[in-house]
Amino acid sequence: MVRCQGHLISGLSDTLYSNVRPMIPGTKRIVLDLTGLVHMDSMGLGTVVALYTSAKASGCDLQLINIGKRVKELLGMTNLLGVFGVIGEHGVRL
Repeated sequence: MVRCQGHLISGLSDTLYSNVRPMIPGTKRIVLDLTGLVHMDSMGLGTVVALYTSAKASGCDLQLINIGKRVKELLGMTNLLGVFGVIGEHGVRL
């Protein structure tokens, strides 16, 4: 479980990538908890997509949990909401 807080925007998204990417090899599942994420821009979205792509190539399942309204809208507008494994309450996949 990786808890994201603050802003996932240009200039800050490298931190998420550099911390999560090394976890992917040898891991079956990574969950990004977006509870504390206030804002995500296109660079932040690109980072999440890059992590998803790397995870998928390594046989790892990257899932999102506790997606806020604004981030959900961004994922919906880009047709990516259905791509990610989104977990709802009690670990139920949406």
